[in-house]
Amino acid sequence: MPIPSDCDRQIDITDKLCPLTFVHTRLAVDSMKSGTVLSILLKKGEPLENVPRSLQELGHTVLSLKPVDGSPDSYRLRVKVS
Repeated sequence: MPIPSDCDRQIDITDKLCPLTFVHTRLAVDSMKSGTVLSILLKKGEPLENVPRSLQELGHTVLSLKPVDGSPDSYRLRVKVS
């Protein structure tokens, strides 16, 4: 999958179930430098509720959270790594 121009890395966790959604997200964030932007594709429900909140609790900044066009159950979360 091509990386969008508004982020440094993108991961797709739409096929993962909680708590693996955050495990995969945490591994990605921990491998990135401060100030970089991670884009995360996730499903509504627990991932949509838990992943953004958990990242903020770790001190990262949520830049945007928007539905994915053409995929009613998927969202794109952009996070600035601290």
